[in-house]
This record gives sequence, C-alpha cells and structure tokens, in this order.
Amino acid sequence: MDYEPVWIYELIVYLHLDGSWIFLLNKFIIGNVVVVVQEEKKMKAFKVTGEINKPRLRTPFVKEVLADKSEHAIEKVYSEIGSKHRVKRFQITISSVEEISADQIENPILKKIVTGE
Repeated sequence: MDYEPVWIYELIVYLHLDGSWIFLLNKFIIGNVVVVVQEEKKMKAFKVTGEINKPRLRTPFVKEVLADKSEHAIEKVYSEIGSKHRVKRFQITISSVEEISADQIENPILKKIVTGE
C-alpha cells in the first residue's frame, strides 16, 4: 500500500499515536511514520594539522574535512585517522584547526562538493 505524504508547514498539530498525543512542527507524515524536515546546512571546509604518536613512530598529518564547526572537524579527524591507522585518540595530537575557503582546498573531491561543480 502506497502512502501519499501529508505536509505540515509550521503548524501546531496534535496527532494521536498509540494512545499518546505528540507535538509536530515542521514534519510530515507518510502512513504511520513521522519524518522530521530539516533545513539544508552549508558545510565549511577545515584544515586540521597534527601528529600521530605511535610507540616507535611519529607521523605528521594534514587533513581537510567538511564540518559545521571546528569541534565537529576534530571529531571527524579522530574518527577517520583512528579507523584507517588503528590508533587511539590519545595517540593523535592535533596542533591546529583552521577554516579554509573554497579556493584553498587541495582535495579535488572536497573542492567539488563545496563549489558544487
């Protein structure tokens, strides 16, 4: 059975689901599923520099990532480097995080995403 989405624009609506009332704002309903409508955010490009400190090896790195803010960029770098190089967070030292413009991006994939070409 196909459901047609029911759009709700900035209305205060109470919907009875399983004996309870819920508040809906900027959401739409498909059948019995409530889906949240989120606004599209522009991601910023960050250049994160640091060093991986393994017991017998120190490796410097520079990584460009897309994120909303610098804290999210740091978390993304911890996640990606930890996953790819099998290091723990305490073995990664981040020395700087700076926001960069689209023309300063060196990674061609990130540049394409940011510029939209």
